[in-house]
Amino acid sequence: MVRGFKNVSGVITGFTILIAIWQMIVVFGDYEKALLPSPLKVVEGIMTLITDGTLFTHLKVSMTRFFIGYVTAVTSAVVLGLILGRVNRLWNIVDPIVQVIRPVSPIAWSPFIVLWFGIGDVPAIVIIFIAAFFPVLLSTVSAVNKVNPTYLKVAQNFEMKPVHVMRKVIFPAAFPYIANGLHIALGTAWIFLVSGEMVGAQSGLGYLIIDARNLLRMDLVLAGIIFIGISGLLLDKAIKLFEKWIEKQWGIQLDP
Repeated sequence: MVRGFKNVSGVITGFTILIAIWQMIVVFGDYEKALLPSPLKVVEGIMTLITDGTLFTHLKVSMTRFFIGYVTAVTSAVVLGLILGRVNRLWNIVDPIVQVIRPVSPIAWSPFIVLWFGIGDVPAIVIIFIAAFFPVLLSTVSAVNKVNPTYLKVAQNFEMKPVHVMRKVIFPAAFPYIANGLHIALGTAWIFLVSGEMVGAQSGLGYLIIDARNLLRMDLVLAGIIFIGISGLLLDKAIKLFEKWIEKQWGIQLDP
């Protein structure tokens, strides 16, 4: 209880200091109000977006795209990673290909993605998929290779079928390491979702920022940035709660 209170107090203190610094820059920086709006002006912009429903419309679109792309990427990457982690010869062939493609920014593929899929939801979903797929794939393969060989020997002694070994032994043992990839993929996918909506969509939080910039409404631009940050934070907290729930189901010791 005390620890939770300290955490909340620390968050409030940090944001208070940030807003104070922001206000000081506005007052003493001699910037044009149109270029750097004050915190109060941004709050007014946020209230406008909430009141007219614009914020929730774009937020709903972005979240729908994100969940489709992220869940599809995680599911396929985990399944493929479990298989490749067990078949080292196949992974030795696939690994160089992955290492060449992985460093390429998903946005670099956007010209092809837009040409192939047009303008709308699909390009953003594809960009999210690419951004989330490789971190989860690599963490899963690495996690499978780190599974204690004793577990596999015990499963072999009990003559468990390969499918049951994968589902009941390898995946639970590898999950704590896979979870690291889920966190990395979530942050990366959320970042590139916004970028994708800036180049290949006409709705969503990324589009909201571009549209506000074209109208020279920097207060709405900052409002959109704030909601992107808050949404990313909430998504990260949600994935941590999911991880703890999975660990609890399998009886894995949780951090105090």
